[in-house]
Amino acid sequence: MTVKIENPIFEKLGMKYPIMEGGMTWAGTGALAAAISEAGGLGFIGTGYWHGDDVRHEIRRAKSLTDKPFGVNVMLMSRHIREVFDVIIEEGVRVVATGAGDPSPFLEELHEAGIIVIPVVPSVGLARMMEKKGVDAVVAEGMESGGHIGMLTTMALVPQVVDAVDIPVIAAGGIGDGRGAAAAFMLGASGVQMGTRFLTATESEIHDNFKKAVLKARDIDTIVTGNLLGNRARVLKNKMAKAFVKNEVNELQKPKPDAAAIEKLESGTLRAAVQQGDKDGGAFMAGQISGLIHDEKSAAQILEDVWSQAADLMGVEWPAKD
Repeated sequence: MTVKIENPIFEKLGMKYPIMEGGMTWAGTGALAAAISEAGGLGFIGTGYWHGDDVRHEIRRAKSLTDKPFGVNVMLMSRHIREVFDVIIEEGVRVVATGAGDPSPFLEELHEAGIIVIPVVPSVGLARMMEKKGVDAVVAEGMESGGHIGMLTTMALVPQVVDAVDIPVIAAGGIGDGRGAAAAFMLGASGVQMGTRFLTATESEIHDNFKKAVLKARDIDTIVTGNLLGNRARVLKNKMAKAFVKNEVNELQKPKPDAAAIEKLESGTLRAAVQQGDKDGGAFMAGQISGLIHDEKSAAQILEDVWSQAADLMGVEWPAKD
């Protein structure tokens, strides 16, 4: 099989590497996104439940550090989504990645503003639906990923999505080095997304406790919360995560929390991990690939290492040459 990687979106953005950053709320700051884009990838600011002013602040931080294109990752279940999109359009962001919902109600205005829209999808059915609604590409994300996840593995999901749609497919979930990237490209992906690998970048602003937890993690050191309650998320094991899983059966008997309560729980525990390094009570969202990460390098070095290894394994160049 001859691999020829073609991604008109990445080529249009002038990317040196066909690699983008996963959207990581609180961890995906403007500084990290800028470092990744400046080095030739595509960085993303992770917004989660942020208000518009928070998003604007990080966008402007990124702009102060790079003139390369970067994106904003938007969680569509956020109550603040309208103000977030207003800021994104006003600030002239080039790319939006979406998760936890359907971006189609906003698609026309985003496209009119010249913004590329790339939703994250956990299934073939959702990928097909997104293509019909006119998105520019999809990220097919396997359950190996950190944070909110679906039910299918990357190895099973990516080739099925590639076969089902005609738009670019970016693979995500369990990719942390060139071997994983090469495997994704062999499955037909036209780009890869990495989140956990960038947590230990020197430009990553997460708390040192979080970085150390990723660097010390083994292959079995993640756990999935929300299997019974819904909204499944993969995190590193700690007291909070273990207690959450243990108590899920009891929580099913209680009234379902409203959106504000869910936002407070999710955003609060994640922020406690990222900014405060709360070893016991924080949600350390990280993927199964954590066990493969043992060093702290610059974003530029991570990108170069991953792509050079992948390119050597596949014998390809980027952008593809005739």
